[in-house]
Amino acid sequence: MEPLVTDNPDQSRFEIFEAEEMAGFAQYHRYKDEIAFIHTEIDPRFEGRGLAGKLARAALDAAREQGLAVLPFCPYIRGWISKHPEYVDLVPEGERARFGL
Repeated sequence: MEPLVTDNPDQSRFEIFEAEEMAGFAQYHRYKDEIAFIHTEIDPRFEGRGLAGKLARAALDAAREQGLAVLPFCPYIRGWISKHPEYVDLVPEGERARFGL
């Protein structure tokens, strides 16, 4: 079964589930038309399965679908964006240098 990523706005985080068990999350803060990613965490029992990358992609795709500007304060999300340049456009041009993008 494919991992499932859902937005849990009550907890301000995207969550990834594998076999109906939460394997990790990407914490965020939303303000107006921006989403700031703060922290990403995968439970050690689920590490090494590529779940963090799937979580990052799904969260960033959701931000794109909602027309949100992304502020990648989370080192993992920032690093993921730098490895996937097709997502750099989500970070406002004036903020890219701040995040090393």
